[in-house]
Amino acid sequence: MKLPEPQVAVLNAASATDETPIERLADEAGLKPETATQAVFELRDDGLLDVTERETVEYELTAEGREYIDAGLPEVRLYRAAIEAGADDDPVQMGRTIGAADLDGPEVDIALANFGRKGYGSIESGELSADGDADAEDDPEAAALAALAAVDDEDDSDAALADVDDDDVLDQLVSRNLLERHERTVRTATLTDAGVTALMEGVEATEAVDRLTPEMLTSGEWQDVEFTEYNVEADAPEVRGGKTHVLRQTAERVKDVLVGMGFQEMDGPHADADFWINDCLFMPQDHPARTHWDRFALDVPPIADIPEDLVDRVEHAHREGVGEDGDGYHSPWSEDFARAIALRGHTTSLSMRYLSGTEVGELEPPQRYFSVEKVYRNDTLDATHLLEFFQIEGWVMAENLSVRDLMGTFVEFYEQFGITDVQFKPHYNPYTEPSFELFGRHPTTGELIEIGNSGMFRDEVLEPLGVEHDVMAWGLALERLAMLTTGAEDIRDLHGTLADLEFLRDAEVTY
Repeated sequence: MKLPEPQVAVLNAASATDETPIERLADEAGLKPETATQAVFELRDDGLLDVTERETVEYELTAEGREYIDAGLPEVRLYRAAIEAGADDDPVQMGRTIGAADLDGPEVDIALANFGRKGYGSIESGELSADGDADAEDDPEAAALAALAAVDDEDDSDAALADVDDDDVLDQLVSRNLLERHERTVRTATLTDAGVTALMEGVEATEAVDRLTPEMLTSGEWQDVEFTEYNVEADAPEVRGGKTHVLRQTAERVKDVLVGMGFQEMDGPHADADFWINDCLFMPQDHPARTHWDRFALDVPPIADIPEDLVDRVEHAHREGVGEDGDGYHSPWSEDFARAIALRGHTTSLSMRYLSGTEVGELEPPQRYFSVEKVYRNDTLDATHLLEFFQIEGWVMAENLSVRDLMGTFVEFYEQFGITDVQFKPHYNPYTEPSFELFGRHPTTGELIEIGNSGMFRDEVLEPLGVEHDVMAWGLALERLAMLTTGAEDIRDLHGTLADLEFLRDAEVTY
């Protein structure tokens, strides 16, 4: 029997009694892994080899996990320190116990979170109590880390995992970023009876070429050579190329749609004066959203280049209001606070810069502007909130605008993404009246999620800016739009440290 050289080498390296991984066959045959893989599947198709596939799971210690092998898990160290301090008899001061456990930085929160979870004790009113019957020396998570650490890098982790019979422990260690889980497919090959017979009868290697070259055509050599056969159905190593991030795809599509609707793009600073971020929006300076709980203040010199007359008009609107019926807030207003720098909590700061004329000069209606840029808020992380995200800012200046114009704009915009079930809910904003929130229905869960906020700018916003025409405006969430177009159920799947890479590789922006 005549076979190509790679197939002959693999056939000679294979065993009729033992399943041999393809990687080992490649080493013994002196072939590249991909060449050996191709040869194995060609031999399988000829009935000379049997191929078995198994899914395996391997675990690898992270750098943090290796640190805890020597130092001990934070919660175990806290428990030991608590026992030494007598917390199993009477509660002890938590701060002193943390110091005795030599915990610092993030380890403190880790220890406190896992201390109660594992039943080592309880914490109440700054005091710590320990359960004297708890067995921290046999902590299953610590034991699993130690078992994995005992395995040499060259060895299979199955030997260590045999001592860890609780998948929940391994899942917990992965969630704590102390282990990394790797799933892969292992393929092994075994000689069939036909393969054994072929070897006994003798297999001769033939030299085959894998491509047709111009030289072969010119010389006529192509008529005498044997060409390699290709099995287009054979498995091959998956090669992942780079691709545009799904969120960037969505952002670019948003820009295309808005430009097509006649809008121009705005840009501006991420760190800006509170004056542009909030004061121009008629947001009182004692509003909860302007405290350190929601705002990222920066320890840098205040901004100086704000027109003084504009500052005066905005301050007057806050103190006295606008128009005959205006009343203002009668609350503290500080120019120093207005000039202080913070990370913008919305891109409406750009709208204020443009509407005031400080960016592109005085604007005459009709005007349409938008931006798709990042904003920063001190929110609680959950499935629909991040500390930093992208906002689709937009506004239209024209004569005799109404809420119907605003709603119609949204209907037209979202239809470009295949979203036709946009719902509106009345809302309150300090800077728009009337105002309403937008909701879209998630394609997978069927749940209504908030996708934006909008309204007509109040006179208290427009008059200090010198704008005499109607302005309708909005701030839409780019990530939540991407959730509706891709089916992502958690905003953290899109970007950040918890992003789902498989989802990002496969997701498509539909429109």
